[in-house]
Amino acid sequence: MLPASLLQAAADTYGTPLYTYDLAELDAALGRVRAAFGDARVYYAMKANPNLTLLRHLHARGVGFDCVSLGEVSRAEHVGARGEHIVINGPAKSAGEYEAGARLGATFIVDREEEVALLPAGARALVRVNPALDISTHDHLATGSTASKFGVTLEQAPRVLQALRDAGHVALGLHVHIGSAIRDAQDFTAAYARLEALRPHTGPLAVLDAGGGWGLGADLPGIAREARKAADVFGAELWVEPGRYLVALSGTLLTRVIGTKRTGRNFCLVDAGMTELIRPMMYGAEHPVTALWDRPAGEGETWDVAGPACESGDILARNQPLADPQRGDLIAVGEAGAYGASMSSPYLTRSRPAEALWDGQAWQLIRRRETPQDLWAAEE
Repeated sequence: MLPASLLQAAADTYGTPLYTYDLAELDAALGRVRAAFGDARVYYAMKANPNLTLLRHLHARGVGFDCVSLGEVSRAEHVGARGEHIVINGPAKSAGEYEAGARLGATFIVDREEEVALLPAGARALVRVNPALDISTHDHLATGSTASKFGVTLEQAPRVLQALRDAGHVALGLHVHIGSAIRDAQDFTAAYARLEALRPHTGPLAVLDAGGGWGLGADLPGIAREARKAADVFGAELWVEPGRYLVALSGTLLTRVIGTKRTGRNFCLVDAGMTELIRPMMYGAEHPVTALWDRPAGEGETWDVAGPACESGDILARNQPLADPQRGDLIAVGEAGAYGASMSSPYLTRSRPAEALWDGQAWQLIRRRETPQDLWAAEE
């Protein structure tokens, strides 16, 4: 996290709630990925954070984009991505996504057998395989389990590859993505091993896309060794799709204390909540919370950091040892660069926050704060 003085300056300049990003931390995360995976092709899972400034920065460093909507494909095109720099994913693609992908020469991730007939002529494609594993993450984040809507079965995969070839498409190979924020590296080892077992039924392949989903503290070199081993089994080029891993640590949500209340619990009321950061409510995610003030703490006293929404679940963090919070104090919520701003919403007609980037020299405003008029402009 950036020094408190820099974060305080950003909050004073742009107001709160405010998303801030540290460009050096983003570059460090990309460096860790490339150090671990070597010459693997990197596609950023844009859904983690689609801010155009961040996309331009990554694109300039040779990173492609994994897109799951027409809007994301349009963002990729807007920052200059074309052809092999775009992958289009998702279980229920729209006609517009197929049309844009065809125009841009993107690679499609085929998620079901019936999709083969929907692809544009001569499409480049990978087949997404669901390895049917119990994944060590929240149920809503597990995409490689038997209960997940994603991918084809191991038994179906060779048949879908052949269907692509028979239809005149370019069947590049296989894709696997088992979830997000995965805690146990053995999940990846098991998934790659199940893909390797398909080799007698598929023959050599051009590409193995090993997805992403690595937890922030994951053994990346170990995961990379297993992914490379799987790719070598097929004689394939290795692709990876990091999202949260690339941007989470770079981002901090700044929020100010509105006040406190003591009932059966101690509540520290702040100006950010579920509309700015929904991960704690949706996934039970625990983000580090830092008080940006220097004041003695009451012995053993803890606080629930609660947002302003009229929802009982609008709690950013529980049992935080904050030192006598007072109105106007600044709190930093860490690991917020992924699925923070991107999942923020105008629920309750709350304006989505501004976003600012520290480039090592100065703050840049990379998204202005919405106004109420922005929110209802399409209704007039």
